[in-house]
Amino acid sequence: MDRKAYITLENGRVFEGRSFGAERETVGELVFTTGMTAYLETLTDPSYYGQIVLQTFPLIGNYGVTPDAESGKCHVSAYIVRECCEAPSNFRSAGTIREYLKAQGVPAVYGVDTRELTRIVRETGVMNAAVGFAPFTDFERLKSYRVKDAVQAVTSDEVTVAGEKGSPTVVLYDFGAKGNIERELLRRGCRVVSVPAYFPAEEVLSIKADGVMLSNGPGDPAENTEIIRNIQKLVGRLPIFGICLGHQLLALAMGGQTRKMKYGHRGANQPVKELKSGRVFISSQNHGYEVVADTVKCGALSFVNANDGTCEGMNYPEANAFTVQFHPEACGGPHDANFLFDEFVLRMKNAQRGA
Repeated sequence: MDRKAYITLENGRVFEGRSFGAERETVGELVFTTGMTAYLETLTDPSYYGQIVLQTFPLIGNYGVTPDAESGKCHVSAYIVRECCEAPSNFRSAGTIREYLKAQGVPAVYGVDTRELTRIVRETGVMNAAVGFAPFTDFERLKSYRVKDAVQAVTSDEVTVAGEKGSPTVVLYDFGAKGNIERELLRRGCRVVSVPAYFPAEEVLSIKADGVMLSNGPGDPAENTEIIRNIQKLVGRLPIFGICLGHQLLALAMGGQTRKMKYGHRGANQPVKELKSGRVFISSQNHGYEVVADTVKCGALSFVNANDGTCEGMNYPEANAFTVQFHPEACGGPHDANFLFDEFVLRMKNAQRGA
């Protein structure tokens, strides 16, 4: 039988379950995600760096671990589920989620009342938690935990190039980029030059890129002061498209502010309303910070969350830049907002023509 495991919240609540991951203790920021599928994409998403992820959907692991995800690095600090599937049904499955988490060294707990845990986070807000084999007692350490230097921890350390030479060429800043951002650009005939988070703006301009993509990533956007200054050097020089953390960083570069949300948006069923058309799109999201739209004086609000009215997108006409908080490239879906990549490619082509 699996060992007993304990989840200790910083408010003193303790939940008992069973371990099915690596047998070690860890501390992190407890967040929940409402996605019913794409648990592999969740586990390998760099935006979850430093966080203990709680799945609200009760059964996780039912299609196993596919070969393309098996080698992907798991970025979560720990994983909590109601039920772990031990007999996945999928012709592509290369193993169970239990085996994957053990191989990745990630602690995991099942047999927990995830509904109650989710209610606590929704009512109280995101809080720190510890996972281990006894109730955690070092509350000073628990309460002082912060996710720090997150982008530095997940960014690549080298430049890579994908796609044929030609036009348009996109520089993709990797702040913890999801792989499907590059794939969406390649599908549209782009040549993608992926660069580390701290790649100098001067070098971007020297390679004669046609556009810049600011990727998703983890952590507090405001701590990335060096990256923000770098982005400022690119504003107005060529078209820019930002996603998630990229959306927040560009807002900060344009003089705006960001703030931490009570419990953020994480899942694949977030409705966003486009103000220009009035249309509502279902989106995938993973963020705990938001842009305070009215602090961005040179930008216009373009999308809002249909549930709570928070900023989901900004447009910067004078800088030929636009950003969204949600994920139009979401590999697990939905794909409602794929058209934003077409908009980016069109902007680059118009800029080439001087339109």
